[in-house]
Amino acid sequence: PASTPEEREFKRPASMVLDLGGIPEIPEGTDETTWREIRYEETGGVGYLYFPFYNGAMSTDQCKRLQTAYLDACARDTRVIVLMGGGDFWSNGMHLGAIEGADSPAEESWRNINAIDDLGHAILTTESHLTVAAMRGNAGAGGVFLALAADRVIATPHVVLNPHYKNMGNLYGSEYWTYLLPRRVGEAGVARVMGRRLPIGAREAAQMGLIDEYLDGAKISEYAQSLANAGDFPARLAAKRKLRSEDEAAKPLAEYRKDELERMHLNFFGFDPSYHIARYNFMRKTPASRTPLFIAKHRRMGQG
Repeated sequence: PASTPEEREFKRPASMVLDLGGIPEIPEGTDETTWREIRYEETGGVGYLYFPFYNGAMSTDQCKRLQTAYLDACARDTRVIVLMGGGDFWSNGMHLGAIEGADSPAEESWRNINAIDDLGHAILTTESHLTVAAMRGNAGAGGVFLALAADRVIATPHVVLNPHYKNMGNLYGSEYWTYLLPRRVGEAGVARVMGRRLPIGAREAAQMGLIDEYLDGAKISEYAQSLANAGDFPARLAAKRKLRSEDEAAKPLAEYRKDELERMHLNFFGFDPSYHIARYNFMRKTPASRTPLFIAKHRRMGQG
């Protein structure tokens, strides 16, 4: 086996590695007999959008295709849209493998984060439906905050969330987290979630307000159906629109995004290479030289 990071290979999407010249592409949703990376189901006024991306990683292209599928779902005569993700992972944010394999990882990082932000913006500004992020699998980094863009966030009891970025070379993060996280957990909760950098189980996430509820996976449809059939559905939708309008007047989403992306641009293109080094080592499974301080509290206590 390879002994140095330079010698180790890393996983990339097959489409980046294989020569697919001459192989016809099957348009999304045209062949019901084959596996589909993005699929949509509908029943009883509820649309279910599945996106079981490998390891929960979302490349630029995947984000764009998912946004198209989401907007198509919004055009349907339904009341509720449930974002189902995948069974193993709901989402883990940017596709570090696609980024690492790109000609310019910095440029691809920039394209990828903007594509995820575009998707998050589409979810956040939906006025025609109530939206639910139903996490049947784990979520991490930007994937957690993408879920928070939905009106309701639920998870199955076994789900584990890692809602932070700093372990990836002090990456600042985007996906409108500076808007979404404080309104759920408050400023004190933000410091706890982003600073502690530890996994959060579904029960703890519900207790702190990060998600709305944890429930058995078999009850997701029942949960969504109850929202769609609620007698006060029009009032709930009107209240959602009113809150979004008030929040936009207080501080536009564009400002949150601008502030976040300014920090991300420094992560990608600035003088500090920490993000690129961390991503490089992560993709090649390079062992850490020492236990990080946020875990090794005994070392941290001895400092200063």
